[in-house]
Amino acid sequence: MNILAILFLSWCSGSIARSEPPGSYLDLSSWRLTLPVDTERAETPDEVSLPELSSFSDERYFYFDASTGGVVFRAHCGGETTRGSDYPRCELREMTRDGAEQAAWNTDDNAVHVMTMKAAITETPAAKRHVVCAQIHHANDDLLMVRLEGTKLFIERNSVDRVMLNRRYELGDPFQLRIQAGRGTVNVWYNDQHSMNWQVSQNGCYFKAGCYTQSNLSQGDMADACGEVVFYELNVEHKTLD
Repeated sequence: MNILAILFLSWCSGSIARSEPPGSYLDLSSWRLTLPVDTERAETPDEVSLPELSSFSDERYFYFDASTGGVVFRAHCGGETTRGSDYPRCELREMTRDGAEQAAWNTDDNAVHVMTMKAAITETPAAKRHVVCAQIHHANDDLLMVRLEGTKLFIERNSVDRVMLNRRYELGDPFQLRIQAGRGTVNVWYNDQHSMNWQVSQNGCYFKAGCYTQSNLSQGDMADACGEVVFYELNVEHKTLD
């Protein structure tokens, strides 16, 4: 039997791993994906919504990597950007559970809104080594970002001091992150260490997760320079309190 026949029989028997979409490994039932590629509409990158998202994969930007066991998010510096931003992203935006409407909750709710993840930032652009992997966004702007600048991984807040998570982060190191909002506060845990308790009031909030590359051609990076984040776990939960 020749080698091609052996490979074919092995593939049919399942001994060679078949490529599965990210939706087979992450629960994407309350998300919409933005990609860093152009559409016919100006300043409107491609978006992938449910039900298509559950089986969607793109070998350039959004795919499962069997070698790491994680879902890869990539955004190149020459990519298309969303309105109001100068930087490209391959990023999930929180939706309602069926994906029909955009999620919108308040930090003052009598509820707990939680996003947990296990992730690793694996690549940054060469000239400006900045990547965002997680956000809470409110109705008008970002409320907080989890951001890597060089080796410094921290929580960025508009007009408020940053909260350092790791001053010596090394690319590829997995970390656990828990972001929890409700009853007027936002709390963050990094690798099970409570890192932030912030009293803040905002409405129209939603979670974002993925790779939001914070560089472009004007920052000195090449068009194909990338940010990359690998997600091993990603979950969102909302609970009403008594």
